[in-house]
Amino acid sequence: MAATIGIVISVLSLTVAAIVGFTNIRRSKTSDDRRDAAEMTTVIVKLETISTGVTEIKSDMRNLQTGMQELRDRLIIVEQSTKSAHHRIDKIEGEE
Repeated sequence: MAATIGIVISVLSLTVAAIVGFTNIRRSKTSDDRRDAAEMTTVIVKLETISTGVTEIKSDMRNLQTGMQELRDRLIIVEQSTKSAHHRIDKIEGEE
């Protein structure tokens, strides 16, 4: 009879240990899943911020290119005007 009680206690102890172990594994997995989700959310937010920054930089670059083209066009007009003025000055100097 003493051996039977020992076996029953051993089986119950093993069952309780298995249940506690399984519960801890599930709790740990749930905690890990939450932590992973929080980390992924942080990464996604940072990537979106970077994407917004890149979009703003592209827009700024387009504006700079437009401004540079306007300056080129104005420079061409000034050069043509200067060339024309030099021709007129040369004619005036030639007449004197």
